Parts: sequence; C-alpha cells; structure tokens
Amino acid sequence: MLNGRMARVGGGLPATPCPQPTGSATIDILFVIAPHSLLLDIAGPAEAFRLANLHRDARRLPPRFRLRFAGPVPTVSTSVGLSLLELEPLPESFSAPTWVVLVGQPRARVGQMTPAIAATERWLARTLGTQLVAKDTQHRLLTICSGTLLAARAGLLINRQCTTHHELLDALHALAPQAQVVDDCVFLVDGPFASSAGITAGIDLALHLIAQDCGEALAASVARDMVMYLRRSPRDAMRETPVTGSSKFNRRLESDAVLTVRSNVCLPPPNAVDRMAVEGPQADIQTKTHSRITSDRGSAETGGSNRLTTRR
Repeated sequence: MLNGRMARVGGGLPATPCPQPTGSATIDILFVIAPHSLLLDIAGPAEAFRLANLHRDARRLPPRFRLRFAGPVPTVSTSVGLSLLELEPLPESFSAPTWVVLVGQPRARVGQMTPAIAATERWLARTLGTQLVAKDTQHRLLTICSGTLLAARAGLLINRQCTTHHELLDALHALAPQAQVVDDCVFLVDGPFASSAGITAGIDLALHLIAQDCGEALAASVARDMVMYLRRSPRDAMRETPVTGSSKFNRRLESDAVLTVRSNVCLPPPNAVDRMAVEGPQADIQTKTHSRITSDRGSAETGGSNRLTTRR
C-alpha cells in the first residue's frame, strides 16, 4: 500500500471466491442505465453475455443469461446521443439470481447529482445493501467505469476492494474512504462485488465472469467471436501499454522506420503479451512471445540503425 492506496504487486491480488448460482438457473443480467450513460459500457458486456448464450446453444446447452435493461426513467439519452426507450423500472426485489451492472457516464457528468442519479443511489442502497453481505448470496454487483462511484455513494463499498477509470481514482478515494481502492487495475473481483476500469474493461470483466460460470473454453470462443485481440485478467494494469506518448519508449516509437514497418505489417502493441485463447483444458494461455521494437539512433558517421527485435 502506497500513500493509502493499494497497488498491484507481483502476481496480482489474491483471488476472492465468486458466488455461483446453484444448478442451471438462468442469471438475470440487469443493466442499470441512467441518463447519459456510456453506450459502450452497456453494449460491450451485453454482447459478451448474448454470445455466451449463443455458444452454449451450439453446445446444446440451455441459455445461462437473460439480459434486462432498467433505469430510474423509462427513456434516456446515451453518451453518443442515441436514445434508449422502454427501460423497465428498477425492481424492488429479485426473483432470480441477478447480476446488477452499473455502467458509467462521461467524466463531465460524473459529479452531477440529478434526480435520476439520486433515485438510483437510493435504489442501490435499499435493494443491494443487505444482499451483498448475505452469506451464500446468489446476486452480484458489477460496476464499469464511474459506476463504481455510484456504488460508493450508495454505501456499498465498505471494506471492499474496488477500482475505476484511472481519471476517477482520486474521486473514488474521497467517496469511499473505507474501501480498498486498487490503482491501475483493469478489473477485480471481491466476492459478490466486481469492478472494472472503464469502457473496454467492462468486456474483460464480462468474459472473466463467463469463464468462471460457463468454462474457459466457452469464454475463449466468445472472445474470438468478438475479435478480442488481448484478453486481459485482474493481474493486468489498465495503463500497462504506453499510449500517451509521454515516455522515452513512446518517443522511440516515433521514428520513421518504425512507422513504416508498422504500416506494412500487423504488430502487437509494444510490451504487450500476446495471449491466444484456444479450446481445451488450458483455454486461456499466455504465450512467452514478446514483440518489441527498439530504435538505435546513432549518428550518420556511425551508421545508426533502427531494427525490429522479436524475443521468444
């Protein structure tokens, strides 16, 4: 723990057992959608669960997940301006094992306490406050991006490990002082509560939960169907691959020779581990292949060169 914050160490955080619905009961995936919700936070995980049912059907298995979409108001406009109509009201109780999915909002909207957001917070506290601490609960709470902040304001993160988008970590620390906020983590699972960093991390979390419930092989087939280049785990950092151009390594990548190579061949992201999902007992395999680009910039007199190095 650094300055009151938790950081990933070594192989990552210890795994916490997940609640498993008994038998073959259908699990309700209840998306809670407030006005201006991020559309990809909804569509990405929803597609993962939909495809999981499709791949189960191909294996002659019954559907496992039922998608539901609810909100504090029946019609909302999303982050991209697309309206969602006929959302069901937020239920007062759950008649089946239910995974509640709290999606995020654009950063400019996060701090706005609207009547819809206030109603959602009250519903969360009333409906999930006891469910998440009940022994052998069949229900779960999944948060994506700023959805974790919504759960914090509802008082659901006391003594919970949690994370959110890296731009919102300070806000999460302030809202949930009794939580164990984990910086720089794609997603993590703490019993019936799971949280993810944001946007695409919600898909990573959905695939992880599908793997736990339906098996690694099926989750791998869903990932391939979604053309997921890199299937990430709770051990991965949300800022693992440099993208800002601020590091010395990124500045090396800007050489003309490297740009020429990358425009003609498909290279994996720098420093990223190429994980290949395959069918079978070892469905989620991390290969030992690291592709790396180095740029040796010598003077004209010494014949400086750029070279592509692949290390296995």
